[in-house]
Amino acid sequence: MSETAISGYDYGTVAASPVTKEELDLLRASVLFGHEDEAALRRAGEVLGGQVEQILDVWYGFVGVNPQLLAHFSGPDGEPIAAYLDRVRGRFGQWIRDTCERPYDERWLAYQEEISLRHTPAKKNRTDKVTSSSHVPLRYLVALIYPITATVREFLMKGASGEDLEAMHEAWRKAVVLQVALWTRAYAPDLW
Repeated sequence: MSETAISGYDYGTVAASPVTKEELDLLRASVLFGHEDEAALRRAGEVLGGQVEQILDVWYGFVGVNPQLLAHFSGPDGEPIAAYLDRVRGRFGQWIRDTCERPYDERWLAYQEEISLRHTPAKKNRTDKVTSSSHVPLRYLVALIYPITATVREFLMKGASGEDLEAMHEAWRKAVVLQVALWTRAYAPDLW
């Protein structure tokens, strides 16, 4: 695999995704993600951009009260690793921005692959040099689609209403489902 540097946020150098542009296009079609969704996501990015920390507060609050989720940010003693949570928070905030603002191109695909690998035994804990769970079970990535999409609506309501709100929220939902579908590749590459 070739390596690619991703401009903008400092992602470092990540391997190119094995997912082709054609496979991405088929996945986009499967979740009904079209050009109108891209435009709605750009508008959503304008609304959400100034609220990223508040969104993360909600999401981290959710993780913090669910031991099955918090365990993947905790050490062998069962205690949360504060520095790990802080570093992931920065990347999670960037993920919100990227979901709305970045073009879904080869560089974006490369970082989606990196995100996926960081949830599996292949790379979990390596980026942050911590000792935590060996992986995040795939069931939790899939299950988190709901809270990650449902909770964004209240933040979108601070800058949109009516049909525009619905379009932005649906575009966000499709984008999250699309990304989680991409992240499943690292869990079962031979079946993807």
